Amino acid sequence: MAAISNERPPVDKVIADIADYVLNYDIKDELAWQTAHYCLLDTLGCGLEALTYPACTKLLGPVVPGTVVPNGAKVPGTSFQLDPVQAAFNIGAIIRWLDFNDTWLAAEWGHPSDNLGGILATADWLSRTAIANGKPPFTMKAVLDAMIRAHEIQGVMALENSFNRVGLDHVLLVKLASTAVVGKLIGLTRDELINAISLAFVDGHSLRTYRHSPNTGSRKSWAAGDATSRGVRLALIAKTGEMGYPSVLTAKTWGFYDVLFKGNAFQFQRDYSSYVMENILFKISFPAEFHSQTAVEAAMTLHQQLQSLGKTANDIKKIRIRTHEAAIRIIDKKGPLHNPADRDHCIQYMIAVPLIFGRLTAADYEDHIAKDPRIDTLRDKMITEEDINFTKDYHDPEKRSIANALTMELNDGTVLPEVVVEYPIGHKRRRAEGIPVLIEKYKTNLARKFSVKQQQTILDASLEYKKLISLPVNEFVDIMML
Repeated sequence: MAAISNERPPVDKVIADIADYVLNYDIKDELAWQTAHYCLLDTLGCGLEALTYPACTKLLGPVVPGTVVPNGAKVPGTSFQLDPVQAAFNIGAIIRWLDFNDTWLAAEWGHPSDNLGGILATADWLSRTAIANGKPPFTMKAVLDAMIRAHEIQGVMALENSFNRVGLDHVLLVKLASTAVVGKLIGLTRDELINAISLAFVDGHSLRTYRHSPNTGSRKSWAAGDATSRGVRLALIAKTGEMGYPSVLTAKTWGFYDVLFKGNAFQFQRDYSSYVMENILFKISFPAEFHSQTAVEAAMTLHQQLQSLGKTANDIKKIRIRTHEAAIRIIDKKGPLHNPADRDHCIQYMIAVPLIFGRLTAADYEDHIAKDPRIDTLRDKMITEEDINFTKDYHDPEKRSIANALTMELNDGTVLPEVVVEYPIGHKRRRAEGIPVLIEKYKTNLARKFSVKQQQTILDASLEYKKLISLPVNEFVDIMML
């Protein structure tokens, strides 16, 4: 047997490309900056709504109760001041809890604003520490910069590489992106950043078990908080001078590709720029898994048509759902649904609720709504099928549609015209229509936690882009504290 070479290999190109993008790319496109501004508002608003759910808040705070970290990062909507790793978990958990923040759909899907947990916690901690040492703090422009880069890393990696098909959860990409952009924030050199990124790939990775029947559960609501906080931790480890692993992806037998990706190398459709932020999908109207957003819009239209006919959901005989392959693979469910995490990943449930009630809110996934027997009765009347053109347009980089179509037949034999929705209101093609609704969603979420006076203070500081980007991070976070 030939001896194994122990020469240190060159750094995997995938890792070097991420590091060079983070450190050197100049973000010039104004659409990216403006979209990042809206993304920040929407993401924090989602976190504030999650704070009204005890199932979420029980996970928050320091690891050891009562711990307060001097110059630590604060958690918006709470009174906590924590170390940046635990603050990243807290912020990341509230952001993702209700499945209402932004979405990216491709070969892999995910929610790039999950990275705000690590970004905001780190920038806030660094700002407070800088001020304590007589140095200038970071401004919110640095937060938006990191958001654009994190979106790009997660989204470009997801375009051609399906981690779910090998059983890995998409929060792997949150950990990767958070590690990279937090590494820049804390001042890693190129070599240190390469080490940090390699640590993110060599790390343990979450299985998708908690997202799929029969094990769907609430970990999917805090998995991103766990991932973004891990990114902060790995970046800090690299800051100490800890070594990295240059061929962590390509090493024969022991590398990521051989161990976890069936021997396949990552594929890339485009270079890193600001494409992902510019094309991000916002969940504006409904807290629903994104592959169902257009189905919910269609169901709301059908609900109105039922009302105009003097009919109710009880008059429905059958519903045909034309959809895309990813929706069938992720959210097409028969049988009992055991908890809110199960329900918000069932396309039939997310169609049934608006047909019955004319709405779909986060509260509609709770037990007191789910026990209504009309919901499961309607679910049993639904037939799901793939439309290959919908699937094709879903993957088309120029379209990126998320189409669903519903055809309803009534008990009296009436068949209502099919309702087709290709692009949800949060899509880039519907920005002009969507942004005013997004701002209203933000205002509604502020009102859940803050007094009228504090709401106005926050709106005055955050709604105007030019004012926001010059605001010190610590001052922005302070106005969002209880």
